[in-house]
Amino acid sequence: MEIGQVVYSKSGRDKGNVFLVLKIENGFAYLVDGDIRKIEKPKKKKFMHIQITKNILDIDVNRLTDGRLSDGDVKKMLKPFVEARGVKDVK
Repeated sequence: MEIGQVVYSKSGRDKGNVFLVLKIENGFAYLVDGDIRKIEKPKKKKFMHIQITKNILDIDVNRLTDGRLSDGDVKKMLKPFVEARGVKDVK
């Protein structure tokens, strides 16, 4: 797993939702979707509760750490995966 990877939640209230890996730390992945889970407050999940995909989005890590990546940007990047999954509507 790496930063910028697209993952799906396997458990919890957000089961089946599409997320982007924001950071990885101490056996946890911090996930954002730009809608419910914003960059300011990512979802902390254990690796075993995440379905990893082979899709890694081309994101400049500096944009993530500097705060130049907005929730709207994340939402746009994840929209094709959300639509393909048919989980929820992206506004």
